[in-house]
Amino acid sequence: MKWIVVLLILFGLASPAVAESCTESREYLLEGLAGDLPVSAASYQSLYKVCIAASTLANVKDAYLLRDGGIAIVPKNNSITATAETLAEFCERFPKSRARFINPREQRGRLTVGLVVMLSSTSSASCKAIHGLT
Repeated sequence: MKWIVVLLILFGLASPAVAESCTESREYLLEGLAGDLPVSAASYQSLYKVCIAASTLANVKDAYLLRDGGIAIVPKNNSITATAETLAEFCERFPKSRARFINPREQRGRLTVGLVVMLSSTSSASCKAIHGLT
């Protein structure tokens, strides 16, 4: 019995917590909890892959899918240099995507998956614009 408990704990600790936010936000969106979606369900499946990959970036503490098709990032370090480097790396890896950093003031509030997925990424510069493609 002890071995089963130990294995369950190990498997639970081995899964990355960041990927969990990607999964939770995808499920929240696809279950219709955010209302009518502006993009197709297939787009959110593709966005989920970007979210999982973005969660592995060095300065990313957490990542979520956004209702409008962007990715919300909770940075580990909120300095201008660190977020600029993270944005550059994000845009290099995902040139057609849009990242929105959750600022410290927003982080101090009680962020729930529902609140995060409703944040807008349209005020953030798209990676296409950053690369000068638009």
